Amino acid sequence: MKRSLFSIFTVLVLMGLILSACGPGATEAPAPVEPAAPAATEAPVEEQPAATEAPAMVEKTVVIGFTSSLTGSQEVSSKRQVNGLNLWMQQVNDAGGIKLSDGTVVKFAAQTYDDESNKERVQELYTRLITEDNADFLISPYSSGLTAAASIIAEQNGKIMITAGAAEDDAYKTGNTSLFQLYTPGSLYLISTVDMLKTLDPEAKVAIVHENDKFSTAVVEGLKPYLESHGFETVLEEGYASDTADFGPVINKIVESGATVLLGGGHYPDGSTFARQLYERKAGLKFVSLLVAPADSKFPELGDAALGVATSSQWELVATHTPEEAAVLGKEWYGPTGEDFAAAYEAMTGDKPTYHVAGGYTAGLVLQKAIEDADSIDPEKVKAALEAMDIFTFYGGIKFDTSPEAHGLQVSHQMVVAQWQKNDAGELVRQVIWPADVATADPLYPIPAPQ
Repeated sequence: MKRSLFSIFTVLVLMGLILSACGPGATEAPAPVEPAAPAATEAPVEEQPAATEAPAMVEKTVVIGFTSSLTGSQEVSSKRQVNGLNLWMQQVNDAGGIKLSDGTVVKFAAQTYDDESNKERVQELYTRLITEDNADFLISPYSSGLTAAASIIAEQNGKIMITAGAAEDDAYKTGNTSLFQLYTPGSLYLISTVDMLKTLDPEAKVAIVHENDKFSTAVVEGLKPYLESHGFETVLEEGYASDTADFGPVINKIVESGATVLLGGGHYPDGSTFARQLYERKAGLKFVSLLVAPADSKFPELGDAALGVATSSQWELVATHTPEEAAVLGKEWYGPTGEDFAAAYEAMTGDKPTYHVAGGYTAGLVLQKAIEDADSIDPEKVKAALEAMDIFTFYGGIKFDTSPEAHGLQVSHQMVVAQWQKNDAGELVRQVIWPADVATADPLYPIPAPQ
């Protein structure tokens, strides 16, 4: 009996231990530590820093290739164009370059050669610029003839060329797609002058005497039908060689024709010589307008032979374009004011800028704007930005024809008519005489007869 009781007691004790292990006290035992799973909110934080950091800055030097006439017939105007381009390049580089959204910082370097005002040399040198120097973008030489030669090479190699100092129309009407013109086309060069003459002397008899080159010929081809449509009589049309030094025979023809107005000229060497000999021979004209030469700051070196001589000008500081003008036209303003541009140029060279200088500077400015708009230096993206461009600068309107028939032809820029007159101190100064809303002086008409 005792043994049975002991056994029963033993069983009860064992059951109590088992029950106590399964009772409420079991929850007090420490739970095993599980491996920490990544917090769902922490995963994006670990991936984000690389996406929010600013892109690493990488400097890229873009090479601009061009030729200039350090010698030859285009020397004077060409050097001025290059000076303008160099000023733009210096300003952009000094300001730290163009910053793109991918971190690229674009700076510029020039690769250039002396083309000696020679078309054959131009083609050889632009080939070298593209195939050996790996120029990224091209600027044209000065003058329509040299630019036409360079444009063939640019188009063959698919290189964008911004043409400054080249007004002739034909290069943009041959299926080219790589050229973008800054100047008012040559066919429209003298339209403003004819408009002015219509108000001054609708009975004027006109002699057209011009250099036999692509630019001057293109100007005349646009001029002749416009004169006829406005009722003017053309009493003489005469061409001359670019290297003409004696204009005596031509001046005799002008006098014999009974002309009262002379329109024509060509470039600086022939134009300045022509103006001087017209004065010396006392041709008796009421008005003279010559291409290119009278727009240069050297022209007053002719003394009284410069007085009254007018020119069609792509830009004049005394009538520079402004942000206010852009606002009225509903155009986007881009770049410095004309006053700031002129001050910077004078500080660099000691000379006042001509329209040749403004054209060179604006060529760089337009390339800068296209790169900024494209946010890239990829040629196709830059080309698309140029085709979409419609801006206003101190130089005037910039917009390009994008039709297959005239791709790249300038369609927004307009000319003014300037004339050399004397100020109160007796100094020769270039005044804007047309259009009337931007004129700084009335036209000198008729011009004073030589003494």
